[in-house]
Amino acid sequence: MIALVFGVGVTLSIFSCKHSPLGMDEDVTPIDTTGNNNNPDTSTAGTPCDPNVVYFEWDILPILRSNCALSGCHDEASHEDGVVLTTYEKVMSTADVDPFRPGNSKLYKMITDNDPEDRMPPAPNQALSSAQAGLINQWIQQGAKNESCDQNAGVCNTDNVSYVQDIRPVIQNNCLGCHSGSAPSGGVLLDSHANVAAAAGNGRLYGAISWQNGYVPMPFGASNPLAQCTVDKIKSWVDAGAPNN
Repeated sequence: MIALVFGVGVTLSIFSCKHSPLGMDEDVTPIDTTGNNNNPDTSTAGTPCDPNVVYFEWDILPILRSNCALSGCHDEASHEDGVVLTTYEKVMSTADVDPFRPGNSKLYKMITDNDPEDRMPPAPNQALSSAQAGLINQWIQQGAKNESCDQNAGVCNTDNVSYVQDIRPVIQNNCLGCHSGSAPSGGVLLDSHANVAAAAGNGRLYGAISWQNGYVPMPFGASNPLAQCTVDKIKSWVDAGAPNN
């Protein structure tokens, strides 16, 4: 699925994330990965998200964008094996998703394969976590729909934000695919609290996710920022000293 890049860009292997490093005064236009950049859907504005529903845009696409839709793999340009995982339409038309039947869906079978040579993402990249695979399983079981909701609807509680409960899941689903392993994108590791706290402490974490001038907007390749409530929670956590709570 955030690919936060704070240092000088490096050339990575074919299975690694490739995107521009974060820098000042850099003219970067995020790639539209939703297909709705020119005509954003506002029909669900104010409709709260149902905690029992897995939403493709908010829950599934970040995982695919960070771990699979990479240069050399399943982005628009590379389309390895004809599979493109950048939009709902592309996923449904190329990834052999069988609604309501995860076991018959090639997408799910590939991310849960026990053989590192066949598994996606391929080694040496980390396999998806059980929680991430579980979300994809649940999404397919619910019909692999492109449900919509407004993540900013309702009250946003930014008190006592927890790294374990609030911050780490966002990093895991949006960043870790590029910022882990032996060759993390831009040389930035976000695979532990200490490394995330370091990115928070120098101001680059919040600068990137809030799309401030002078920072490459993150999630990389997204046409919209993270939900404002998510950004506000991260800001609250950073302001509190980025605790390991």
